[in-house]
Amino acid sequence: MAFRHVRLIAVNIDGVLLNDTFSPVIHRFVVGRGGRYTAELERTVLSQSQLRAAAALGVAGATPEEVVEAYFEEREEYLKEHPVRVLEGADRLLERLRATGASLVCYGGLQRAHFDRYLAPLAACFDGPGYVCTNAFRPGVREIAEDVFGLPCDRALFIDDVARVAEVARTLGAAFIGHPTTYVHSFQRQLMHEAGVRHMVGSLDAIDEQMLRTVDDEAAHGRLWRSDTEPSGRLVPVMA
Repeated sequence: MAFRHVRLIAVNIDGVLLNDTFSPVIHRFVVGRGGRYTAELERTVLSQSQLRAAAALGVAGATPEEVVEAYFEEREEYLKEHPVRVLEGADRLLERLRATGASLVCYGGLQRAHFDRYLAPLAACFDGPGYVCTNAFRPGVREIAEDVFGLPCDRALFIDDVARVAEVARTLGAAFIGHPTTYVHSFQRQLMHEAGVRHMVGSLDAIDEQMLRTVDDEAAHGRLWRSDTEPSGRLVPVMA
């Protein structure tokens, strides 16, 4: 199945190809320090640079650098019981994406060593640099499409677990498929709905040929997003 319009597919690493090991730690980090975990806080933390996210967490008496260090220490503790793993269906998804004929790249906020450590067996699936670290320019929609691959944003499809990426993709005219986390305290599914995302999936196998064909057609005809007049519902956490 070859795409007619989309020329680049960018797939987020954590939360799409790898399990979500960030949302649970952010929630625990906030609540454990007496904070209130809200949709607005989640919106201002996810898909931001590490220092900007740390500042948004608002830990009294700590610099953003100190917050980042404390957060990653807490994440290391979390990973002892909940290790990073490749999600079921990741290899099959990449095969389907390769079959579209579009260039394929992976991206995320951690350094390339994270990609090399966990996705080395799948690295041959990707084009160009293989992996793009977006910590310096989150969420990276324009930079990946235009600066890395020299394509207009309306020729790119992003697959991500964070609604902020969808919001930026919509602004720039890029296509988007959401894979929101099932973490019980997450607001991402509802935030994606509010952003007008048409296509949200609960498993990677749900991103099948029919969905990909539909997204390519919608991208070609400018019908990527739900109408603003459709009700968005109330902000509620996603239930697993």
